[in-house]
Amino acid sequence: MSEIHQPFASDMETKMLVPHQRKKRRTAISQAASRLALCGLFLDMSGTLPAAAQAPQSNMSAEPAKAGAADPQFQSPYIDIDEWRDAPVRHRYVHGGFKGTDTRFSFYFPEKAKYQGRFFQHITPVPDNENQAPKVADLEENKIGFSIDSGAYFVETNGGGANNVGSSDPTLTAYRANAAAADYSRVVARKMYGGKRPYGYAFGGSGGGYRTIGSIENTQGVWDGVVPFVIGSPVAMPNVFTVRIHAMRNLWHKFPQILDAIEPGGSGDPYAGLTEDEAAALREVTKMGFPMGSWFGYETMGVHGFSAIYPIIKAVDPSYFQDFWTKPGYLGFDRPASLASARVTHQTTIKGPVSAREAQAAGVVLRRADGGVDNAFLGSAGENANKTVGFHLATPVVAKDFLGGDLVIRSGLAAGKFIQVTRIVGDMVILGPSDAALVAKIKPGDEVTLDTSDFLAAQTYHRHQDPGPGFPEWDQFRNTDGSPIFPQRPMELGPMITRGTVGGDMTGKINGKMIVVASLWDREAYPWQADWYARQVRKQLGARTDDNFRLWYTDRALHGDELHQEDPTRTVGYIGVLQQALRDVSAWAEKGVKPPASTGYQIIDGQVVVSSSTDKRQGIQPVVDLSVNGGKRAEVRVGEPVTFLAAANLPAGTGKLVEARWDMEGSGTYPLMGKLVPSGTGMRVETSFKFTAPGTYFPTIRVVSQREGKGDSPYGRIYALDNVRVIVK
Repeated sequence: MSEIHQPFASDMETKMLVPHQRKKRRTAISQAASRLALCGLFLDMSGTLPAAAQAPQSNMSAEPAKAGAADPQFQSPYIDIDEWRDAPVRHRYVHGGFKGTDTRFSFYFPEKAKYQGRFFQHITPVPDNENQAPKVADLEENKIGFSIDSGAYFVETNGGGANNVGSSDPTLTAYRANAAAADYSRVVARKMYGGKRPYGYAFGGSGGGYRTIGSIENTQGVWDGVVPFVIGSPVAMPNVFTVRIHAMRNLWHKFPQILDAIEPGGSGDPYAGLTEDEAAALREVTKMGFPMGSWFGYETMGVHGFSAIYPIIKAVDPSYFQDFWTKPGYLGFDRPASLASARVTHQTTIKGPVSAREAQAAGVVLRRADGGVDNAFLGSAGENANKTVGFHLATPVVAKDFLGGDLVIRSGLAAGKFIQVTRIVGDMVILGPSDAALVAKIKPGDEVTLDTSDFLAAQTYHRHQDPGPGFPEWDQFRNTDGSPIFPQRPMELGPMITRGTVGGDMTGKINGKMIVVASLWDREAYPWQADWYARQVRKQLGARTDDNFRLWYTDRALHGDELHQEDPTRTVGYIGVLQQALRDVSAWAEKGVKPPASTGYQIIDGQVVVSSSTDKRQGIQPVVDLSVNGGKRAEVRVGEPVTFLAAANLPAGTGKLVEARWDMEGSGTYPLMGKLVPSGTGMRVETSFKFTAPGTYFPTIRVVSQREGKGDSPYGRIYALDNVRVIVK
């Protein structure tokens, strides 16, 4: 039987607020905010909290709740589908749920000969659909194929149902629904295969990382180990987004020269040529943890999950947006001129709706939420071609470098409401997460104002959210005595959002084995946050930490859990690291086989810095160092032979290098195979190439390792790359 390990206090709101030079508050608005889930998708996107949230009735008691098989809410499971399927590999598909609940599950069982007594369970960032895994076409990142290849069956759920996000008891969607499905899967598995209790391992990223941590901290006997990945801290939201958007607004036209400075063969000084304001913005975001190398995607990264967080700030702390422009200590009052060019208040009328089909035809990408960490915050705009996703305006908006704002409705059925706008294309405004009922009330002829004032105010919200000791990233906003430089808001929004997702505090008191997988170029979950959680685990476990915990960083990896990352000549995916972590955590729990050591690193001014030496870096990712004509930069003539030499190494005991490929001209396809030649303790790869046209190139080598040395296996492939600069005249 499984049960909750940590008692849950009924006075949840009081425990959420971080006490740092402020009085604990308990108001109706903070009670409502305390139950916000990660993406806040249950909010009335008109900017008001739903009635149920405004008049909360907590059903949590001081007594421990139950989880897994002991949970009284999940005592009546049922199965409505049981059939064999052949794709992506042969498996027995079992679908069902629990009577009287919205919870649904899917189990994917291998043939008996391939079963080794375990399961892997994916936990999505927010409660989602229980049939996501079959949609993944690429075998290398297919969770069903990987699980079965690892001797496991695969479990996924709808996380308790989207309708329960923001309920008065966040433990339901945080871990209880998933725990119940995990335990019931064991009942089904033992009927199929016989044998003893199957081992179980959960994994989830971003918001799913929070939920995975909540699962292993607050239950016992459900999961034997977990792999949370690209995780945040209790102060992640909205701060990692606000500081990033502030930098984007200030540096948009300077990013080309910043990138040129930090690319191989550059000057190495990204601050050269910046104004005082621009340098301050870059320094601020860098000290807060944004990885400098990841700015290459500034044109396409957008505001990401902030489109779902922004309405939460407006709902929970509405007075901030007036204080920002009217009180000393806020940027809008102290330096309004710095915001003048971006502040727009454009009055016009609605000309007509914009459908998803029309928006896509105009080049607007509408991606459907698919359970991945980069898509979970999205609505379903991309699945219905006729859905209204924006409006045509009678007079187009002129907004320089627009990043976001509000469409304020001034007349008609929706008068007095507002909807977030995320993009302007000609006379079209594209909406952010929004309430369909509200959108339907907006008609041609309605008077509206496109206003960027509140969105601009939100961009420095992090300055007014000092989380106190333990977060040195905020030192830049503190006086020498540790007090905040800027006026502070009466509540800490980040812990409220996080607690509603985790189902409690992030204590570090784990009940099982854990390997955290983090990305060094993560724009959404800044890398230092994985270290923050590692420190919480060390506080709880002390000398037992090495027996239960690992943290592996992947260099040049972004946030998304997709194999094919943005610009494959600059970045690598971390799917292989995640897969190997699941295999290693299972061997650790089942056989006592200790996994490779945690990555070695330092944190310097908010940046996680790893060594170029595999002995010091450790972890499981290869390290590759590329040179051109003996350096990182070469200037040559068209047709002149250019010599490239790469040295590749692996941390001891992590596998073998199985592949090397070259991409000389930036296609991202790596068309040229390299030859791995033993050299000392590692490998070297050499080649010569002639460029046929002038230009600046960044030739790249990408190497792959695999634990068993199986170059033909689609699973556990771990990537690393390096590049140089070649100027061809």
